[in-house]
Amino acid sequence: MANKIDDVFSALAHSSRRQILMMLSESDMNVNSIAVKFKISRPAISKHLKILTRSKLVKPKRKGRQRYYSLNAQPLKQVENWIKFYEKFWNEKLDNLEIYLRKQT
Repeated sequence: MANKIDDVFSALAHSSRRQILMMLSESDMNVNSIAVKFKISRPAISKHLKILTRSKLVKPKRKGRQRYYSLNAQPLKQVENWIKFYEKFWNEKLDNLEIYLRKQT
C-alpha cells in the first residue's frame, strides 16, 4: 500500500499534473486538447499523462485513433485515509491543549 501512496504523492507533486487532473474531473480529454491549455510541449504533456497513468490517477481509453484520458479518483481515497490519521492526531493534540488552557484560567 505504501508504494501506491508514494506513486500518488509523486504524481501530485507537479503542478501541471494537478492541473491536468482538475481538467479531467470535468470531462475526458485527449492529449491534444490537454496540451493546448499549457505552455509546454505535447511530448511533455504525454510524459505527465504517463506518470498519472502509472499512478492509476488517470485511465486511458482508445477511441478510434485518439487516446482519451479520464480521471480515476480512487487512488486519492488511500491518500485521504492516510491524511485522516494525522487529522485525528492533531485534533487530539488541539483538544488536549484546549483542556490545558481552560485549566490555566
